[in-house]
Amino acid sequence: MGLLSDPNRRQALINLLTRLNAPICFVCYFAGVAWFMGLAFEPFTLRTYMSENAMGSTMVEERFPAGERALATGREFAAHKKKVGGMPVDWLVKTMQARGLEVFTQSFSRTLPFPDENTERYVVKGTNVYGILRAPRAPRTEALVLSAPCTPGDNNNQAVGLLLGLAHYFRNQVYWAKDIIFLVNEHDLIGMQAWLEGYHHTNVTGMDWSPLQGRGGSIQAALSLELSSDVVTSLDIVLEGLNGQLPNLDLANLFYAFCQKIGVLCTIQGKLQRSDWDSASGYNHAVQTMMLMVMKQASGRPWGDHGLFLRYHIEAATVKGVNSFRHYKTDATTIGRLLEGMYRKLNNLLERLHQSYFFYLLPSLSHFVSIGYYMPAFGLLAVILLLRALDLWVQLSAQPSRTEDGVAGTEQSNPGVLSVLTPLVISHLTGAALYMLPVRFQEVAVEHFPVSETEAVVLTAIAVYTAGLALPHNTHRYPDAVTLHHMGWRVLKLVALLYLAVLLGCTAVINFSLGFILALTLVPAAAYVTPHVPKALSAFFLVALSPACTLLFSVFFFQELQEMPVSFQDGWLLYLSVIAQGMLDHYLYGSLVFPLVALLVYPCWLLFWNILFWK
Repeated sequence: MGLLSDPNRRQALINLLTRLNAPICFVCYFAGVAWFMGLAFEPFTLRTYMSENAMGSTMVEERFPAGERALATGREFAAHKKKVGGMPVDWLVKTMQARGLEVFTQSFSRTLPFPDENTERYVVKGTNVYGILRAPRAPRTEALVLSAPCTPGDNNNQAVGLLLGLAHYFRNQVYWAKDIIFLVNEHDLIGMQAWLEGYHHTNVTGMDWSPLQGRGGSIQAALSLELSSDVVTSLDIVLEGLNGQLPNLDLANLFYAFCQKIGVLCTIQGKLQRSDWDSASGYNHAVQTMMLMVMKQASGRPWGDHGLFLRYHIEAATVKGVNSFRHYKTDATTIGRLLEGMYRKLNNLLERLHQSYFFYLLPSLSHFVSIGYYMPAFGLLAVILLLRALDLWVQLSAQPSRTEDGVAGTEQSNPGVLSVLTPLVISHLTGAALYMLPVRFQEVAVEHFPVSETEAVVLTAIAVYTAGLALPHNTHRYPDAVTLHHMGWRVLKLVALLYLAVLLGCTAVINFSLGFILALTLVPAAAYVTPHVPKALSAFFLVALSPACTLLFSVFFFQELQEMPVSFQDGWLLYLSVIAQGMLDHYLYGSLVFPLVALLVYPCWLLFWNILFWK
């Protein structure tokens, strides 16, 4: 405290930070990157452990016997689905009623803002079917959910069959203290969104759905099941939800504990755990696993039906059956017993899962990185913005004013408010145009150009984004003196640096992965740019680190992490598809990544583009 309260010492510290500003920034950046990369090294991580006492032991006896019967039910479901050309609602209702459940249906419809070319749909109409197994030993104030999406073709029929088999088996057990809801939702995420909105009496996306006639207790946890083969080699758990939310770590720990007990191969991000962590290949494997989680979390989209539960503070995950043609095989009976064990432990919960972590990264299922370990990596990047802002503040404080005869005056000149306000307003108006115009002008674009609605939306977004680069020539015309000119860009950069620091800090608290990726690219550009650097090279550098190019690089990097590299042409088409999907995720489910980038990140980047071309 004496260092900051003593004026002489404080001034000496400021002089040191300004004199060594650039070297300190370089060290902080590379230290932040090195810290993050070191998080995947096993000695720097923590072993996973069960924090919730009610789930601390896997000592339950799993007895589910009807795996083959469940697969037969799945084949029957597939035949009826093919016969009616969609979800066999009547057959599902009769089958659930025959298993002793209270069965209800919910119809829903949704018109997309523009066609989804990935799934070839525009007007979506469907029906959800769910059955409730009432708790025989409790006042029915709490519930658990087991869901299986009804997807087109032959996908996920086995999951529906296993769901119905578990419903029949659970019905004959007397130890349930919570309602168990068995849900078959149509049209994957859209159907799940309609059911969750109906269950919680909310409508946050403008979807049309019929009110639910039957309802259980407050939902404590949920699992979504995806199986597309009679025999699987491993089970993969998917945790990433809407806007980067993650379920309580104890849910993943519970899955891993029962996989270890029953002897099922389990993966995360589709990758098996390796024991050779001290080798280069083992470390590389852990880095790939962790980076896949970072990329998925940063996208902000739900990577399974479970992702929409997290908005309602319901801990949820998706369990996927993977058939990778390994020698090790797992049958449906074993998977059923694993789910039975998990639900019996969740049935013991006396309160919601809350004792373990909600903010974490997983380089493997047996080790995790807590928020206290990974936030310093982001902090080292964010402190660069504050150091550069401090340097500018010192320069502005020491800037002398000049009188008409060229002699320094005693009063300091301040640049006009318009020198900072004009770029701020125009940049944010451009961001607002990027957010609103693509969807609103799709019909006009289709009428005048030979493109589809989806192509019109994406190309309009790219056009508005590119048009923003021409704005610097029109945002600063000053009749002031030369001194005011030099102070003007410094004031604007000081405001932009503080703006970016607050923006990245708030983003990292909500979605660390997105905040870290943006900091990784925007911080060097923000720290480097001035009006005095070479224009052509700096413009290329600034564009390469812009949000749009960051997304483009992320698409190729994600494909490399998945060991499915693509050519530049295929990568570009995938890039356009990702842009369209990001907009749809916002309008359909409430993803915040698109408005965050359009309304805040892009305008902030435009401020630095203005500084580069300051005249």
